[in-house]
Amino acid sequence: MSMHINKILRTVSQYGLLSLIAIICIFPFWWTLVVAMSTEGNLFEFPPTFWPRGISLDNFVEAFRVIPIIAFYKNSLLITLATVLGKLVVCSLAAYPLSRMQFSGSKLIMGVILATMILPSEVNFLVNFITMTKISLVNTYTAVVLPNIVTAVSILLLKQAFDEVPQDLLDAARVDGASEWIIFYRIVLPLITPWLATVGILTAVEAWNEYIWPSIVISKPEDFPLSAGVLYLRGTYGSSTRVIAAGTILTVAPILVAFLFTQRFFMRGMDGAVK
Repeated sequence: MSMHINKILRTVSQYGLLSLIAIICIFPFWWTLVVAMSTEGNLFEFPPTFWPRGISLDNFVEAFRVIPIIAFYKNSLLITLATVLGKLVVCSLAAYPLSRMQFSGSKLIMGVILATMILPSEVNFLVNFITMTKISLVNTYTAVVLPNIVTAVSILLLKQAFDEVPQDLLDAARVDGASEWIIFYRIVLPLITPWLATVGILTAVEAWNEYIWPSIVISKPEDFPLSAGVLYLRGTYGSSTRVIAAGTILTVAPILVAFLFTQRFFMRGMDGAVK
């Protein structure tokens, strides 16, 4: 009887802790949504309000009126798709030989890749900007995409995925005369689809929300992605927190909805990575 009670208490405590974490994670987004949809009340009262007062979409309409959000959406979509595709191609091509090919210096290369994880991305801004300037790519989407298509985390995750593929399967393919490229493209990649989906989702979220680097390398406002373009609301409506909140919701909502529809692939990939 006592064991049954302890099990119930443990389950309740676990769900309680998870619920608390969920509330902490959701609250900033919910509060921003409440502010964006409200037309009345003090925004900074304590305790904060959890439901909009004077519900209206006027703040969203005003955000659409002031900045070209549709154009910014198109820019963000183009940059995100190019970054995801580029990272999947480059990182998979980098991870496969580190996982399945024996060559001199492989451990050193892997160590250098892992060492880059301790460096904040901001450290590379100056070097990347000088590089983009030298090759005349400033004010292009290529300059936004190129520095982000290779990351140590993606290479490590895909290397671990390649490690999970049975060696006997690859040996059988080689006995049948398959080239290394055929093995990589037609056998290995389909087997690690969940991991590829995980890297793609993480990359899409990162690329969509990136605003510092695009703001540095692009000077034409009409070419900004949404995350950078919405900052114009701070200059136009520096005192209108509601309009700024509406612009923030318009930035976050698409990637949030996309993640909700693709989370099963993300969880499958993360489950495989943990194993």
